Amino acid sequence: MQPEAFTLLMTVYGGDREAHVRDAFRSAVQLQTLRPDQVVLVQDGPVPPALAAVLHELVRTSPVEVTFVHLEHNRGLGPALDAGLHASRHDIVARMDADDYSMPHRFQTQVPLVRAGADLVGAGLLEFGTDITDIVGRRTPPSDPADIARYSRLHDPFNHPTVVYRRSAVVAAGGYGDLPLMEDYWLFVRMIAGGARMVNVAEPLVYYRVGDGAYERRGGRDLLRSELRLQREMRREGFISQPQYWRNVMVRGGYRLVPTLIRKPFYRAVVAPYGARRNRLRDKARAAPPPVRYVPRHARPEAGGHERLPGMDAAPPQPEK
Repeated sequence: MQPEAFTLLMTVYGGDREAHVRDAFRSAVQLQTLRPDQVVLVQDGPVPPALAAVLHELVRTSPVEVTFVHLEHNRGLGPALDAGLHASRHDIVARMDADDYSMPHRFQTQVPLVRAGADLVGAGLLEFGTDITDIVGRRTPPSDPADIARYSRLHDPFNHPTVVYRRSAVVAAGGYGDLPLMEDYWLFVRMIAGGARMVNVAEPLVYYRVGDGAYERRGGRDLLRSELRLQREMRREGFISQPQYWRNVMVRGGYRLVPTLIRKPFYRAVVAPYGARRNRLRDKARAAPPPVRYVPRHARPEAGGHERLPGMDAAPPQPEK
């Protein structure tokens, strides 16, 4: 029996650069040790002639089938991804951003986990500047299911550019919808609330571009409006409590309004390494020996007239020679 096929889903809009799109596509198709069986390439609205020529070239020269979806007007990432999901012929779908770079073993690592029963598999990523040799940061997500669920009440527990998921699970949760700049977080929250099986690979599998303006885009009034809408929806659905709602508004809303000079070091020092800290604590707890349970003297069993504590040899001590 052939392994279950999967689709690569990639969206492009007028602001993407030709060289970035070409490199992203090549890293996720030609250079993968496990290639997708279909690529769904969504053009979200008008693009410059040079970018249109690159898209035509990618469709024409791709070693795997490409389904090209052209949206006449720019609809935003959420609706564009929903259109791409509709065009997918396979239930397993891997996301790819148009300016990032997938490591060659990415799909070889993630797709088998979905085939084995997971509904969504995320991964760590490396942030880079000018090129992938210019590593400026690392995001490690929480890998334990309990940590994923707990973390999702305050932060997005998945790096969206790294995810591979079952389309059926995404559709069952209502798809991405149209919540600008927060569509992925809102989708993952609904999937978690619906009982989807979620997995994170701590290992970085994607190079994520954080060029000029990356941290500026994580703040501002537009993002604050989307943030407040997200928190209202999470509260309305019962995913967070009223106290958690107000905590999130203060913490996450405040984060959107502080200057970039504060936002950037806070993100790198507190948010990005959270998963790594939690994973280390989990590993340490699992490796620690079980604690010795205290047994009152009157309840301790005796062997040959000698008291024995749990974990100790039942034989009596030998006299010294």
